[in-house]
Amino acid sequence: MATALVILAPGFEEIEAITIIDLLRRAKIDVTVAGLTEGPITGSHAITVVPDASIDQVNHQHFDVLILPGGQPGTNNLKTNSKLLSWIQERFTRGQKLAAICAAPTVFHAAGITKNLKLTSYPSEKEVFKDSHYLEQPVVKDGQVITSRGVGTAIPFALSLIDELKDKQTAKTIAERILFEGQL
Repeated sequence: MATALVILAPGFEEIEAITIIDLLRRAKIDVTVAGLTEGPITGSHAITVVPDASIDQVNHQHFDVLILPGGQPGTNNLKTNSKLLSWIQERFTRGQKLAAICAAPTVFHAAGITKNLKLTSYPSEKEVFKDSHYLEQPVVKDGQVITSRGVGTAIPFALSLIDELKDKQTAKTIAERILFEGQL
């Protein structure tokens, strides 16, 4: 069974996080939600989520993909977590999948893995990626790294993760079930 680790920090973007978690679980992907801290995590719009574990209780190597929802101040909280930055560097070096949406691709930049990488992010973060190949597309995949732009692209992002972790047919089936009319 495919596995995904979604990391939540205080101030995460709720729509992005829940969309990813929900759609991946509909696709029968084993999703573990880990908080930067133990206990409930409150998002940027005062919605509280109870993670399955904290990052101190999981081994990122046991997952097919590590996923970062965006939002502020959530993204800034992710960027200051040395354990997470180390995990990102390690996964990138080993060719393991990484995914981020909205402002969260800047966490990849903070980890030092974005040079010459094709990626996208929330538009206000574009200037961070001067050494990358920035694309204004809903979802960008470059090797093992998948990035997306924000709340409005959360569904295509989650569907692309399903395509990557399972197959295109599963992604199409989920898209049909949720009445998604965009392109995969």
